[in-house]
Amino acid sequence: MLTIGREAITLPVVLAPMAGITDRPFREIVAEFGVGLVVSEMVASQEMVQAKASVRAKAEIAANAPGSAVQIAGREARWMAEAARMLAGEGARIIDINMGCPAKKVTSGMSGSALMREPDHALRLIEAVVGAADVPVTLKMRLGWDRDCLNAPDIARRAEAAGVQAITIHGRTRCDFYAGRADWAAIRAVVEAVRVPVFANGDIVDAPSARAALEASGAAGVMIGRGARGAPWVPALVAAGLYGAPRPAVPEGAALADLIARHHEAQLAFYGRDLGLRTARKHLGWYLDRVEGADRLRAALMRAERPEDVARLLAGLGQDGQGRLAA
Repeated sequence: MLTIGREAITLPVVLAPMAGITDRPFREIVAEFGVGLVVSEMVASQEMVQAKASVRAKAEIAANAPGSAVQIAGREARWMAEAARMLAGEGARIIDINMGCPAKKVTSGMSGSALMREPDHALRLIEAVVGAADVPVTLKMRLGWDRDCLNAPDIARRAEAAGVQAITIHGRTRCDFYAGRADWAAIRAVVEAVRVPVFANGDIVDAPSARAALEASGAAGVMIGRGARGAPWVPALVAAGLYGAPRPAVPEGAALADLIARHHEAQLAFYGRDLGLRTARKHLGWYLDRVEGADRLRAALMRAERPEDVARLLAGLGQDGQGRLAA
């Protein structure tokens, strides 16, 4: 167990914020399998404060949900501070600041990882959020903007002094995007620069890769992103392999079909029928990418236009030995 401010994290395994993926339905399913902390997809601070419904949905928190963090992004201190204040009031246990998103539409607005090019301005945002929120504030960033600007250790020191309670480092620069391999060893410089917990992120997909990331970085825990797509049990498997947590039953056959159907129904309930059908497709595709011999079923699910059709197709997944996960 470790602590982030006053919040006790029973397992140092965290579900990463992923745009368009870590919505409330997905976070709840990951939490059911077992994980130390789940983080919402990135929430635009100004739009959150100005009551844009689609943005507020990204931050929606299950009632009394333990281990719930909401990630905010922005460029202006007043919006970041007000968003943090609102979200803490609505039940977020932790507020995370996004300084790692490499997407052009984010960095072109001088948010996300673009803030690593302006550490003085970034610190003003951090100070505003820490001052506004009555819950712990954390920070997620990359190694730097590019290989000539590896300033994560310096920003981490300043962020800690400003009151940040934990830091996650993705082992790539912004200009790396997701190319090559995450440099876990480079995270060690951040670990050595601060006293607060540091989480390693990037290319962690199972217990062996998590163990390797911890050994290379010296981090206190790991954050898992893309490795959980279509496999919400992966963080729990990592927690079992590294920390002796109960090992989850990995669903196959009828159990997998039931899980996918339940996830699909949760998407429909959360977003409404039409939008839910569209937002669910990527999750359906990721689940089926992991199933042996499911190419035709996957294609049919991508074309399905009614919830009844999805349910009918998924029913076949649990029959006659279908639904075995690929090795």
